[in-house]
Amino acid sequence: MNTAVSTAKPGSAPARRDYSRWLPLIGPVALFVVWDLVVRLGLVSPVLLPTPWATLVALFNGMSGGPLLTDFIASVSRTLQAFVIAAVVGVPLGVLLGSNEKLYRSVEFLIDFFRSTPSSALIPLFLMIFGVTDMNKVAIAAFAAVLVILFNSAYGVINARKQRVMAARVMGANRWQIFKDVLIWESLQPTFVGLRSGVSMALVIVIVAEMFIGAETGLGNRIINAQQVLNVRDMYAAILASGALGYVLNVLFLVIEKRVVHWSGR
Repeated sequence: MNTAVSTAKPGSAPARRDYSRWLPLIGPVALFVVWDLVVRLGLVSPVLLPTPWATLVALFNGMSGGPLLTDFIASVSRTLQAFVIAAVVGVPLGVLLGSNEKLYRSVEFLIDFFRSTPSSALIPLFLMIFGVTDMNKVAIAAFAAVLVILFNSAYGVINARKQRVMAARVMGANRWQIFKDVLIWESLQPTFVGLRSGVSMALVIVIVAEMFIGAETGLGNRIINAQQVLNVRDMYAAILASGALGYVLNVLFLVIEKRVVHWSGR
């Protein structure tokens, strides 16, 4: 008669399950639980704060072919337009400036000055230049994003690992070979950090611009219009849609970064 042989050693602790994959859910669940308790306990009037379930229903209905979906698509379109413009301008210019540190230092003040200036404060300037158009919203978002991308790309080249640069020189590489074979690859990780921050910045500025620059569509326009007529369910649904969009864009760039810069840290 065969008997099953246990591979576990006597006295050994049983294998523990790995629950780490569920950790990202703790924050959202806690948020909705606290939100629901606040409403149920009457700490905030339901007129000002609907229940999480009512908000999620409004979000689902709005995104299932409702007007919220149209506004969502409009904001995504403007954000992507602004980001593409910023990336096309910011990455090459940042790499170029970073490859010549003296050149970068000569314009560093301008970059840091405009990067530190709240982009929303420049809305009146862009209004005078572009008028009340979609191009206005795209332009100001692209301006904000390009500074973030340029800054990270430039510093990625400037701070490239000196050991690899010196090794390339010892092996007889010229300046162009060092630039294309070492500096550009070393700058990819900070460049992706800049791209990830840039797309988030573009989304924020697009939403703000849609609120205050006469937009007819967009999540920002829906949020401000719903607030004015006290349609709090639609307002919170649009806010959740904006947050979900920002989160998805951030995760998407993290996945792309891991695939492209797979050698990071080695």
